[in-house]
Amino acid sequence: MLNFKIISAVFALCSSLVFSQNFKTSITAKNGNEFPKINAEGKAEFKVHFPNAKSVVLEGGDGMQNVKSTPTKDPDGYWKISTSPLDIGFHYYWFNVDGKRTNDPNTELYFGYGQPTSGIEIPSGEDFFFEKNVKHGQIISDSLYSKITKGKQNIKVYLPPSYGTKIFPVLYLYHGTGEDITGWEKQGYINNILDNLFAEKKAKEMIVVMDYGVALNPQEEKMPDDYPRTVLSSKNIDKILVQELIPYIEKKYKTDSNKAIAGLSRGSYQAMLIGANHPELFSAIGSFSPVIYGGTVLLPFKELPMDNLLKSKQKPFLFIGIGTKEDKRFLDYNSIIIDYLQQNRYPYVQYKSAGTYHEWLTWRRCLYEFVQKIFK
Repeated sequence: MLNFKIISAVFALCSSLVFSQNFKTSITAKNGNEFPKINAEGKAEFKVHFPNAKSVVLEGGDGMQNVKSTPTKDPDGYWKISTSPLDIGFHYYWFNVDGKRTNDPNTELYFGYGQPTSGIEIPSGEDFFFEKNVKHGQIISDSLYSKITKGKQNIKVYLPPSYGTKIFPVLYLYHGTGEDITGWEKQGYINNILDNLFAEKKAKEMIVVMDYGVALNPQEEKMPDDYPRTVLSSKNIDKILVQELIPYIEKKYKTDSNKAIAGLSRGSYQAMLIGANHPELFSAIGSFSPVIYGGTVLLPFKELPMDNLLKSKQKPFLFIGIGTKEDKRFLDYNSIIIDYLQQNRYPYVQYKSAGTYHEWLTWRRCLYEFVQKIFK
């Protein structure tokens, strides 16, 4: 009987070791930290030290809504949270610790949901956004003063590996609600995506200007945070881009006359609004996870002048991207736009990101596909 107990204990220990070895640390973990961890099924494990907490609940963004988790606390005050399988992609998350939203101290923080937030990456098996042994561009921080908002407009500028040898086209790129100009760089891995594409000769080298997606003067900032405020802010961004930002970029950087515009979620609306208002300026418009603001059932494009595209002599290339697991409202927005384009026989490309939510793997894939099709 004693031998049987010893054998059982050894077997249990070995099983535990094998189980733990199946989990790998997320690429979002800080250097030197073991957690969070993910296995091949997409199950995640978190380990955090909240010794005085009575309750620790895992919460998160769109891709975490259907995830089930089980928290346990050991005598040393460490909480271990195990989850059901997560879908591929980048997911914002946090812990509800006795009713207070708390980030995971083990991970890097990413600006999302209006504040620095933890993130976890569930591998998809793709490497197009990984850093590789290729020539690298650089991302620099820049800013300009806007007379329209009476304040400083912060931007990020990606300069391609060959910058300094010739002039380049420019892509103006926008982020989504609750995020900022660091999103495309940090969560989006834009520098890796572009570096790799350029090295493989799959896309033409370009400058990318990552603009801030909110533009309100001090008086307008007092307005309720609703759709009318978002529409007003987007119209201000249109003015800033055309009257201030494009002239600033073309004066300071080595650019040619070719321009494209794109954005994700709220930024997709901004890209379509600006692109439709100025079809003569942009050769391509990219709408990633499209959103329509200010519309009605009968007039979905009340605040989006899509008719301008139909009337324009230079019809910009139109790219519409969507994740197949996004919420119904985003799928509905996508369908409204696609139906309109089909009814009016306007040329477009529809891209569907398989198995992804309203999150950064969807938008990385969209960018990857979009930049291969522009500035030809």
